[in-house]
Amino acid sequence: MNLSSPTAHIRIDQLTFDYGGERPAVDSLSFDIAKGEFIGLLGPSGCGKSTTLRMFAGLLAPTSGQIIIGGQDIVSRPPWERNLGLVFQSYALFPHMTVAQNVAFGLRLRKTGKDETASRVADALRAVRLEGFGNRRPAELSGGQQQRVAIARAIVIEPEILLLDEPLSNLDARLRDEMRFEIRDIQTRTGITTLFVTHDQQEALTMCDRIAVMNGGKLEQIGTPVEVYDQAATPFVANFIGRANSVPATLTHVAGTPQLSHHGRPLPAPRAEDLPHGSLDGARLSALIRPHAIRLSKPDGGLTARVVRNVFVGSLIEVELQLGDNQTLVAELRPGSDEAQLAQPGAEVALSWRPTDMRIFAA
Repeated sequence: MNLSSPTAHIRIDQLTFDYGGERPAVDSLSFDIAKGEFIGLLGPSGCGKSTTLRMFAGLLAPTSGQIIIGGQDIVSRPPWERNLGLVFQSYALFPHMTVAQNVAFGLRLRKTGKDETASRVADALRAVRLEGFGNRRPAELSGGQQQRVAIARAIVIEPEILLLDEPLSNLDARLRDEMRFEIRDIQTRTGITTLFVTHDQQEALTMCDRIAVMNGGKLEQIGTPVEVYDQAATPFVANFIGRANSVPATLTHVAGTPQLSHHGRPLPAPRAEDLPHGSLDGARLSALIRPHAIRLSKPDGGLTARVVRNVFVGSLIEVELQLGDNQTLVAELRPGSDEAQLAQPGAEVALSWRPTDMRIFAA
């Protein structure tokens, strides 16, 4: 993982927060963020991502560690001296104020002049495509429009960093999809370095330049969406980002070439560089394969499975497969393909995949 960069805009160094429980809520978190980068903090509830955001915002004081922005540690600064824009999942708009008054709120606190305030509010509303909405009240807006007002209020103060705390969680599915692209477009046009907290893997994959996957207060992996999906560093990442099948495997070497087997049935041969360091003959491993990577064919002496059911879900068919040890796998097939024709409930099929589509971990 590339955690450190000499040109980092933000450096998080050994950041820790302890509520006094069995383990810290955030445990020695370290990574860098480049200027203008859109970083997602992704993980399940309780993983420490929102606590990390609150430490950024100055709402919580770290137990230890540093948050360095532009070479300066900001941990001791109060929230109003951090030049951050914060967007909550609840929007937190003032219902008695107009849209323009809501957006101007931060500028009023900073005693910005009347003419400059009007100009910057107009610019902010233009950035979120809400020109002409300034005189409306929040109750007259849709959920997506209210969310954009909250973003306009955050960016109108021209913050150095934008913090987004699950900003899409209160929207319905269709509007959530639309707002993903709206927020990313706004961030791209403004160029604000952004830290985005979400538990939704689709949001992270479609919106972020890089994703920091957290679990139990620790950083599991940070990388581009493609890296964390195709090159998961841990079993947790592989199972949390998308879906992954896990096949228990035993390692042997034939003439120096590594081979994997599952209860005596050969699996696709792994590349030596993909094996866990120090793996010896007889090692118990776990091969993780994405559903779309599994190929079906007629039984040929390799790994076989029985088709339990197939489910049409529009652009693909999900096929549930049962191995000889009763373990269940899922494959995703293209409707109308030869493979889909083989995937009839009760049928026995052979399973295969490319070695490059397999991630191997110690069992």
